[in-house]
Amino acid sequence: MSEPDSTTRAPAAVAPAETPGLSGLLSLAVAVVVIAALYFAREVLLPITVAVILSFMLAPLVSRFQRWHLPHVAAVLLAVLIAIGVVAGIAGVIGTQVAGIAADIPQYQATIKRKVSAVETMTTGRLRGLTQRLDAQMGRTPAAANEESAQAASNAPKAQLVQVEPPPTSAMELAKTVLEPVLSPLATLFIVLIVTIFVLMQREDLRDRMIRLFGSNDLQRTTVALDDAGHRLGRYYLSQLAINASFGVVATVGLYFIGVPSAALWGVTSAVLRFVPYIGPVIAAVLPAALAAAVDPGWTQVIEVIGLYLVVETITGQFLEPMIFGHLTGLSPAAVVIAAIFWTWLWGPVGLLLSTPLTLCLVVLGRHVQRLEFFDVMLGDRPALTPVENFYQRMLADDPDETQAQAETLLKDRSLTAYYDEVALKGLQLAANDALRGALPADKVHKINDNVKALIGDLASHEDRDPHPKDKAAARAEATIAEREVPTPSAPKPDAPEGDALAASWRGEHPVLCIAGKGPLDEAASAMLAQLLGKHGLGARVEGYGAASRQSIGALDTSGVAMVCISYLEISGSPSGLHYLVRRLRTRLPQARILVGLWPADGGDFDDERIRNVVGADLYASNLKDAVTACVKAAHEDSGTVPREKADDTGKGGAGKHEAPAEPQNEGLKLTA
Repeated sequence: MSEPDSTTRAPAAVAPAETPGLSGLLSLAVAVVVIAALYFAREVLLPITVAVILSFMLAPLVSRFQRWHLPHVAAVLLAVLIAIGVVAGIAGVIGTQVAGIAADIPQYQATIKRKVSAVETMTTGRLRGLTQRLDAQMGRTPAAANEESAQAASNAPKAQLVQVEPPPTSAMELAKTVLEPVLSPLATLFIVLIVTIFVLMQREDLRDRMIRLFGSNDLQRTTVALDDAGHRLGRYYLSQLAINASFGVVATVGLYFIGVPSAALWGVTSAVLRFVPYIGPVIAAVLPAALAAAVDPGWTQVIEVIGLYLVVETITGQFLEPMIFGHLTGLSPAAVVIAAIFWTWLWGPVGLLLSTPLTLCLVVLGRHVQRLEFFDVMLGDRPALTPVENFYQRMLADDPDETQAQAETLLKDRSLTAYYDEVALKGLQLAANDALRGALPADKVHKINDNVKALIGDLASHEDRDPHPKDKAAARAEATIAEREVPTPSAPKPDAPEGDALAASWRGEHPVLCIAGKGPLDEAASAMLAQLLGKHGLGARVEGYGAASRQSIGALDTSGVAMVCISYLEISGSPSGLHYLVRRLRTRLPQARILVGLWPADGGDFDDERIRNVVGADLYASNLKDAVTACVKAAHEDSGTVPREKADDTGKGGAGKHEAPAEPQNEGLKLTA
């Protein structure tokens, strides 16, 4: 049978980018309508939203009471009464302390005036002195300047005083003016309480109705989404409440010892304002600092107050909250800022308070609803790219330094074999697929190939072994979410015999010959395999596909070769070309074993016995770990240290070592990656 033509198939052309379709335009229109509805219906939606969020906060307390065998209605009413009591207590403390400060304001006026005068002297006074010096240098004395100002004032037209008398105010208008600012918040508070009680009483029923409305076709996913949202919101607010309350206690004690009046007021205010993202702690520090400036004749108390809030906020925000929250909210820091701006614009100060929980609900929906996945991508804390995608993207961007930094980070908790198998080879597979469909130009492919080879050289100093469990645990604690999700298979366990223990056929400088496939990136995969074999005591050298072609195989250096490893990242069309490559190598190296590796993680189609018969190799591998293990095992077997197993018994080979390979059973059989 004649060997088929080995010319490379022309890559498929990439289809041009499509214009936005009807579905995209409809999604944009729906988004605009939803935002407009949120804006114009805020008077109705705000109380309901606050009530729903409050019900999430009280739901764990209600569940706790029910576990104590309280009836459901009693548990709900008790939880609401506790919430009302806490709010009333806070309001009472704030009112009492504010009244005390208001009574002492006349005592602070002299200090405030003196400090304002000192500040004016240091700012506008210096500016006035500079202006006078400039006037003197220009020949204008202050007296002359004052005379000119008086002359200009005398020549100006005299203003006539006009007094407009308002019409008399009726009793109804007066009552409306006085009572409306009081009754409106009370009415909103009453609505919030009623809706909160209703939601807590009908929580299970409302959950079932939401599932029926939005996800009855996929009960599992909808239930998980609702449970995830409720769990995250409940734990977030309870944890935030505990942290803010602790912050308020520390602030109260610190301000009391500093000597700031009404320390309890500023402690409670600080605890409440910390619910406001970013600007809340700043306002909480400014208020007691301003009072300290009015109380203390000097600036010592102001500096102490600012220092207190800086230290406590740094410890709370940089250590306690990350340690307690972790990835509880699932929001990125940028998302918190953007959400605060958006919801403040939409619903004002209340929207600022609700920005984090509302955005959290959107992110949870994005993780469970495919059409809303963009919320999770834009606002979630999970990296947009996996380590595999990041590897490929850095190679596309021609940034090998960042790729090496990522590799060294991942190698802290995994072996070199695991990194190559789970990250590098999968990234090369993405590049090979793009090259096959014509999305990657030839020069970029060669550049990626060169960068990968350079990376392999940079990682030559890393041992192929599993890190110590303590080092692995520490590394995974510092890793990102995406890095922790990368599997960490162990390194190959067996070691090759050394020195005289090797069989005669394995004592050469390079007993393993790594042949690259026809793909432009197969040589990089072969280089990874050769490096790993060297770390396990087996010398290996890499040859390109052309060295084993029909024209060049006669000149191929086969001295000291005991095993041949063929690497493929992607095989398209018929595998008969690989069959003829194996046959040429077997003819050139009749005593050597031949291993074929197809490196995608799923192992390709090598699990099919028919395809093994078509290829005709001795051994097969779907990852570098199995390939290294097979080579080390072959070295043991040939040296006699391990009883040798026949290829037919292992089921790994399609033909025995000394048998002629079987002819292809089906030339049209497809083998795809």
